[in-house]
Amino acid sequence: MIRCPWCGNDPLYVRYHDEEWGTPVHEERTHFEFLLLETQQAGLSWRTVLGKREAYRDAFVDFNPERVARYSEKDIERLLLDPGLIRNRRKLEAAVTNARIFLAIQEHHGSFDDWIWHFTEGRPITNTWHTLSEIPVRTELSDSISSEMRKAGFSFVGSVTIYAHLQAIGIVNDHLVSCFRHAEIAGL
Repeated sequence: MIRCPWCGNDPLYVRYHDEEWGTPVHEERTHFEFLLLETQQAGLSWRTVLGKREAYRDAFVDFNPERVARYSEKDIERLLLDPGLIRNRRKLEAAVTNARIFLAIQEHHGSFDDWIWHFTEGRPITNTWHTLSEIPVRTELSDSISSEMRKAGFSFVGSVTIYAHLQAIGIVNDHLVSCFRHAEIAGL
């Protein structure tokens, strides 16, 4: 079985690659989970964040945006003491702010899913990369979405972070054409 080489032999990466990365997401809580995790990753490796995913699931009440949006300064202080998290005050505060903006997007657009997918008219972009070096770290699409998200009030949503997010939630299929997942996802 041929996979994208970035996942190597790390069981956590392989499972993420084989079961999640690039699969189109349409469930609100999953959208919030990926957004929260991507913004926590800024400046770090995705492997670091994946290794802390369960701690984030516990700390952020199974990625429930309604509950996270109600977190207070006291909750931030509690999270800063949790060794299972990336203990960066700005990122933890951003998770709460982003939950509030996420809910505002839902209220205004019906769902976050409708809003994020409207940028591609509801259709995933299937790229045909042959090597990892061909895959961009940002695009005009991620620039545009990042700009809209920042205008809405989201934090830690630069274009590179948003491109990684679009890959994760399947708006962009960046599996290499040689990878078994490329065809699977393109057929969804």
